[in-house]
Amino acid sequence: MAQKSISSNLELAEKIKMRRNELNLTIEEAAKRAGVGTKTWSRYEAGESIRQDKYKGVCKALNWMQLPIEDDEDVKFDLEEYRNHEAWSKYLEETFGEVAALSFAIGSDILLDYIKDDLNELSRQPKGTHIGQLGTSFLEGILPDQFLMYYDYEFLYAMKSELTHLRKIAKFGSEIIAHSVLDELLLVLVADESEFLIENNPNLEVDARWKDWVYDIFDDADIDMFLFSNSYLSEDDEYHFSHWLEHQFYCDR
Repeated sequence: MAQKSISSNLELAEKIKMRRNELNLTIEEAAKRAGVGTKTWSRYEAGESIRQDKYKGVCKALNWMQLPIEDDEDVKFDLEEYRNHEAWSKYLEETFGEVAALSFAIGSDILLDYIKDDLNELSRQPKGTHIGQLGTSFLEGILPDQFLMYYDYEFLYAMKSELTHLRKIAKFGSEIIAHSVLDELLLVLVADESEFLIENNPNLEVDARWKDWVYDIFDDADIDMFLFSNSYLSEDDEYHFSHWLEHQFYCDR
């Protein structure tokens, strides 16, 4: 499927350039932080469009929560085209609605790119390097803080493998079940990373609880309580990093 783009213009291009200068970043530095080439960044500052899967990197490079676009510049894409996406889930669509299926397709694309980018950077570093030691990491700001030093190449590879597995399950229309903490974490991150594109698309009608499909799969919100509430977890807690890869939920005993 062809990548969609966020329409740009000279006004947005000027804001991007001004913000880069405010942060005293060279084009090369901004491009590296965004995970794009210098030529691509230069095109952004010239007024060309920004691919949907790259907008988050631009925001990260410029310390923006989201791009400063006006209402009439909102992200637009055709929902029907996404029904042919390799990670479109008929199960999510039929069980929780088309926005849930769209969220999974878009969010898993973005998250998979983040993981691959950080894996690429870690592959150039000494064994044992974690993402907090990288100059720029897309995952550092979205993974639970307590276990930052555990996020090394091996763990990110496990993330990539499990997310790819979930995308295959989605493709074949099978039920998506979170058996492990890693599964739950991936689904939460997928929904979060799709949020900007879902909520800023005028072609979609979504309410404030559109991300509830994730917690309906879990049947609870324990992951928020334990991993995203700044609580300290000891090793015997099921949400401690040492248990993330274990199948603990909805398993035959």
